[in-house]
Parts: sequence; structure tokens; C-alpha cells
Amino acid sequence: MDIAQQEPVAEERSGVPTFAVEAAVAALVLLMGLVVTTASWKLGAGWMSDGPGAGYFPFYVGLILCISGAGTLYQSLLGKKRNHEIFVDGEQIKRVLMVLVPAAIYVGAIQLVGMYIASAVYIAIFMIVLGKFSRIKSVLLGVAIAVLFFAMFEMWFKVPLEKGMLNPTGFLGY
Repeated sequence: MDIAQQEPVAEERSGVPTFAVEAAVAALVLLMGLVVTTASWKLGAGWMSDGPGAGYFPFYVGLILCISGAGTLYQSLLGKKRNHEIFVDGEQIKRVLMVLVPAAIYVGAIQLVGMYIASAVYIAIFMIVLGKFSRIKSVLLGVAIAVLFFAMFEMWFKVPLEKGMLNPTGFLGY
């Protein structure tokens, strides 16, 4: 009877701790601040005879970024209140990458085949893989949405969108 009353033990989460993510972001902010201050110094971050130099204000913005990045980096790595909770575990990062990687490929595909073809393929693949829709329905809907956007932007609003290096829709005259 004792065994039946025991609650199941929760699995220990493993993954990237929050302080490590905070440290990485703080390091990027510090690096960005260093780039801004260095570039601003080359432009002229001092006071000139006719007023502030071209890099005067950006230099101080970069300096603020450096100070805040360094402070956050110190707190996240050496502070007494470091957050050791798991920021993201393996399953969560897998779900994020299932969206992030195709989105990055989609952006690259736009450069190659243009907005309309890349969007039709992207929508169809997402519907098939993540939405578990049928292939026929997914392809038809992807093409229908791309055609609708083509008509809306190219024909009605007269706003051309990226056609890509290969320009597979070039035969349409747009």
C-alpha cells in the first residue's frame, strides 16, 4: 500500500543554465560596445573646434554598452545570486531549432528563387512536417497563398518583391 501512495519522482532537467545564457548575451553586448567605441574613436570622438566630432555621441553609447555588458557578465559569472536554473533543455532547444533552421534556409532560398516560390515551399513543408497535414492540401495551400500574395503585391499594389537570382517567375513579365 505504501508503494501506491508514493508520487512519481520528477525527472531532473538537464540543459543550459540561465547564468551561462546571461553571460553569453552580456559578452555579445560588451563586444558590440567595443566595436562601437573603436569605430567612433576612429571617426573622432572628441570635442572639435566646431562642436562634437562625428563619433562623439556613438562613442558614449558604446561606452554605456561596454559598462552594462561588463557588469552583467561579472554578475552572471561571479555574482552571489547566479541563476542555476535550466534556461533551456534538450527538448526545448530541439523545438526551437525545428523552426529556426527552416527559417534560415527560407531566407537563403528567397535570394535564390525569390519570395513567392520560397514562401510556397516553406508553407507547404511546415504544414506537412509540423502540422501533419496531407501533402496535397499543403502544396495546394502553399501555392494558393503565394499566388494571392503575388497578385496583391505585384498586380494590385505595384510593389515588386524579391524575385531571386534564378527568377523562376520571370516568364510572367513582372
